[in-house]
Amino acid sequence: MNYDSLIIHYGELSTKGANRASFIERLTHNVRVALRPFATASVKGTHDYIGVSIGQEDPNALISRLQDVSGIQKISLVAKTARDLEAVQEAAIELLAHEKGSTFKIDVKRVDKTFPLDSYQMACEVADSILDHSSWTVDLHDYDILLRITVRESGCYLSCHEYPGLGGYPLGMNGKVGLLLSGGIDSPVAAYKLLRRGIKIEGIHFASPPYTSSRVLDKLVDILNALTDYQPAFQLNVVPFTKLQEAIYEHVPEPYCITIMRRMMLRIAEKVARDHHCLALATGESIGQVASQTLDSLIAINDVTNFPILRPLATEDKVSIVDDAKRIGTYEISIRPYEDCCTIFKPKKPKTKPKLEDCLYYESKFDWAPLVEEAAANVETIRVPSKEEHEND
Repeated sequence: MNYDSLIIHYGELSTKGANRASFIERLTHNVRVALRPFATASVKGTHDYIGVSIGQEDPNALISRLQDVSGIQKISLVAKTARDLEAVQEAAIELLAHEKGSTFKIDVKRVDKTFPLDSYQMACEVADSILDHSSWTVDLHDYDILLRITVRESGCYLSCHEYPGLGGYPLGMNGKVGLLLSGGIDSPVAAYKLLRRGIKIEGIHFASPPYTSSRVLDKLVDILNALTDYQPAFQLNVVPFTKLQEAIYEHVPEPYCITIMRRMMLRIAEKVARDHHCLALATGESIGQVASQTLDSLIAINDVTNFPILRPLATEDKVSIVDDAKRIGTYEISIRPYEDCCTIFKPKKPKTKPKLEDCLYYESKFDWAPLVEEAAANVETIRVPSKEEHEND
């Protein structure tokens, strides 16, 4: 008896009530998309779980791919048998013969209540059979293997192995946001956290050539390519920011330059987001991490828009952000020595408690509105394709 299927458990989707069906439908679609490279695997969604027939595929490769799909709580590697006690007993003995250890426990879940044995009776019958035909012993507290048996109308499913999923909601269920993507460590982690909540991402990047290198864009493309494990493909919207940034540093006192620059970025980003049908903006800001991320700064910066702004890293510290960046594979890309416009133009003593009335006063000193319109009208969009598309090129 070999493992022949995977069972995908929903987790948070079980709380969605009347919307549950649409969430499951989206997750089933996302699972099919994720497993397209595995030609012999097949996917079937049900009200309670998604089943994946392994076919001729490596189950470890399937599991590894599925662990990057948001909306999955856990994945069980299972062997399916007929709804027959003798078939389950034979399968259990054979499965344990290939496992390491000496003690086991059985956990039976009887989804199909018409099965003639209740959960306790079935656990006892299967355990007795294992004890009679192997050297395994029962230990209900300190066991080496937990054998799970689930009885459904379609058959009985046996599993000794479960794997954690990404959790959250299926990608796309919660709309799309425009993420301000700098190329640093924080914003890719913010993207990952948003993707886990079922939110699609479009990148918005502010470029200031010749002050910033074109290699920054290469870095951003590589970051988004790393994130295609979680979203199949991305769009990166590159905003030409040089003229506006030069005007800011010409007319605004240096301590206020970052604050005014961020206000201009939000004005432009909102226009880009609305043009691309995004429901909100998002940033990688963490409260207090730098001068423009104090609460006083955020109040002054946010004043320019009533568009929703999501900050998934707001309460995270740098150590945890770096750990997440390393785990998702973006850290080594982010620390490449190519700086964005915020870093290159960073003032020596930025204002940490800017006043809104000062911001409005300094903005009144130059005609910034046409520059905002020009920047928003000349956005260049770069598409980062899925890994599957790369492989087919």
